[in-house]
Amino acid sequence: MAFTRLFSLALAGCSGVALLTPAQAAASQPPNLLIIYADDLGWGELGCQGSKDIPTPHIDSIARNGIRFTQGYVAATYCSPSRAGLMTGRYPTRFGHEFNSVANQTGLRLDQRTIADRLKPLGYATACVGKWHLGAGPDYRPTKRGFDEFYGTLNNTPFYHPTNFVDSRVSEAVRAVPDPDFYTTDAYTERSLDWLERNQSRPWFLYLPYNAQHAPLQAPRKYLDRFSSMADERRRTFAAMMAAMDDGVGRILAKIRALGQEERTIVFFIGDNGGPTQSTTSSNGPLRGYKMTTYEGGPRVPFLAQWKGTWPGGRTYDLPVMNLDVLPTIVAAAGGKVAPEWQLDGVDLTPFVTGKVSSRPHETLYWRYGPQWAIRDGDYKLVVSRGGGGPEPELYDLAVDLRESNNLAGRMPAKVKELKAKWDKWSAEQAEPSAPDSPAKAKKAAKQNKKKTAAK
Repeated sequence: MAFTRLFSLALAGCSGVALLTPAQAAASQPPNLLIIYADDLGWGELGCQGSKDIPTPHIDSIARNGIRFTQGYVAATYCSPSRAGLMTGRYPTRFGHEFNSVANQTGLRLDQRTIADRLKPLGYATACVGKWHLGAGPDYRPTKRGFDEFYGTLNNTPFYHPTNFVDSRVSEAVRAVPDPDFYTTDAYTERSLDWLERNQSRPWFLYLPYNAQHAPLQAPRKYLDRFSSMADERRRTFAAMMAAMDDGVGRILAKIRALGQEERTIVFFIGDNGGPTQSTTSSNGPLRGYKMTTYEGGPRVPFLAQWKGTWPGGRTYDLPVMNLDVLPTIVAAAGGKVAPEWQLDGVDLTPFVTGKVSSRPHETLYWRYGPQWAIRDGDYKLVVSRGGGGPEPELYDLAVDLRESNNLAGRMPAKVKELKAKWDKWSAEQAEPSAPDSPAKAKKAAKQNKKKTAAK
């Protein structure tokens, strides 16, 4: 399949590298960086997470060669806010990005810097290939947010209906593909392989947010045929979509090895939120809840990483981490310095996974999604969620109650009060949902609302 390049990348600073042998040049460069972000995957859907019916050998290899974080979280329980947290290293509620509607109306606030923004001054080539979902307007698109190239969809989109790709949600490059067998997962893989080949002489950052496993459930025959024995048609299509994504991950990892870059490439594979379960058959394993809830099935996700030769391989890491940690981890590995004024909520994971630091990366984690909220402090979790017992918070000890089935609130009122006070303090520091793009606009909007209220 032929793909049109969005534009050529300038090879800045090549004069110094040209005097070195390939081996010397490789050793002198900072690590390459790959983030694969799966959509609506479900905590229990990978082989390394316990799934038995859908093989995922290539994704599982990241855990085998690296680290599986058994308590990996995202900072929001669905699509756009989760991405906002990943890209900024900050709780998305800090800047009003609490709901998907922000991305549909505007996008990731323009005063927020992305991972790509942080890496560009360090000399990285950057690309976003896949589902962006952080703003469709010209100022919010990836190429205005630190990425040299973008190939993908701006919001949710079908997988396999080429005639549906003539709408404003899809980048020009995708609309230009005439192939009648076009399938987003395969196309994103092909584009990534092409980009890696073209940028092998520079340190690079590739952000690959597949739109698999998000609805609609669609897959080409070549993947469906692998699961012909599955009677449930929805599950069969879900499995076919997984196979396409796993194949894609395998091809990209193989390409990195072929380029001789495996030991200097950091790879993250993370789900954007819990699976929606009934609508797509996605499984969250033993976890209670699902996408768009604050029980564990909402923000707890598959979270894998490898950096061969630097981080340990074949290990599990059992303390809580969050997608907010990716940015500071990557910036530090790239030789940059996290400035205090960035006001990040994530931490550099390297000293924790290498054993230099034995404490928890996070003692306390927070979530807010409208009337649903949660706080995890140590192993205790206080939560109000859809499908629960109402507005009164429930208390669980996750160390012994992963399923959140034994509510301790009635027996431990002091702990409930303590955690509620912590959450209230944190929540008061967050922005109003769907905040305008700048503090000045926010103040102006607040004054206008105040005047309207007074006039009534």
